[in-house]
Amino acid sequence: MFQFILLRMNMLPVVFENGEIIIVNKKCGLAVQGGAGIRFSLDRLLSEQVGYKVYPVHRLDKDTAGLLVLAKTAAAAAVWTNLIASGEVRKEYAALCAGIPPGKKGTFTAPIETKGERKSAVTDYVVCRTAETVFPDAPGLDGVQTVPVSLLRLTLGTGRMHQIRIHLAQAGCPIVADDKYGDFRLNKLFRSGRGIRKLQLAAVKLTIPLAGNKNVFEIDLPEHLRNACGLLFDSAAT
Repeated sequence: MFQFILLRMNMLPVVFENGEIIIVNKKCGLAVQGGAGIRFSLDRLLSEQVGYKVYPVHRLDKDTAGLLVLAKTAAAAAVWTNLIASGEVRKEYAALCAGIPPGKKGTFTAPIETKGERKSAVTDYVVCRTAETVFPDAPGLDGVQTVPVSLLRLTLGTGRMHQIRIHLAQAGCPIVADDKYGDFRLNKLFRSGRGIRKLQLAAVKLTIPLAGNKNVFEIDLPEHLRNACGLLFDSAAT
C-alpha cells in the first residue's frame, strides 16, 4: 500500500495530450494494465490523475520504460489501435545489450512463435555505441573479465510480443538484465559487478499521424538506462 501511495503522489509525466489521446512516459517496473497479482497499474493511476477512464492502445512490458499512447474514449481506442496495427505509428526503442550485432546497422527477420504459430517479425537496428567493459574482479564466472556491450536504436516493423527482446537474444546480443530472454550468467555479472538490475530497454521515440501530419515525440534515455551506460562504457577497455 505504501508503494501505491507514493506512485499516486508522483504524477505520471504527460508528454502530449489532445482530444483523443494522451502520451505518457512510463517508468520501468509499472504494469500498463491491472490483472491478477497486480496491485497498481498505469491505466488506473492515470485514470485517477486525469479524472476519467483511459485506454492503452498498444503494449509496453512492465519492465520496459518509455512512451505509451492511451486513448481518452473507447471509440478513440479503436481508431488508434487500428492505426498502430496498420503501421501508421512508428515506434523506436533504445537498448543496452551484452554483445554487439553484425554491422553498424541491419534488420532482424527471424519469425517469432506466438500461441504456437510462427509469425513474421521485422526489427531494424542501428548501433550507436560499443565497448569492451572490464570486470577486473569476476569470481566464479570462468575468468570472464571483459564483456562487449552496445547501445542500439531499434525500430519495429512488426509488433510481436517481446519482439525486440527475442530478436536480440537470438542474435547473440541480449538486452542487459533481461531475466527472461537474456544471458543469465552475464546478468549475474552485471548485478554483482555494476549493480545493474533493471531491464535496459526503453521506448524513446514515437512518430504518429495528427491532423494529416507526422508528429514526432522523443524523450531522453530514462535514468536507469543512462546510469547503466555510464557504468559500462566508462569502464571500457582502452
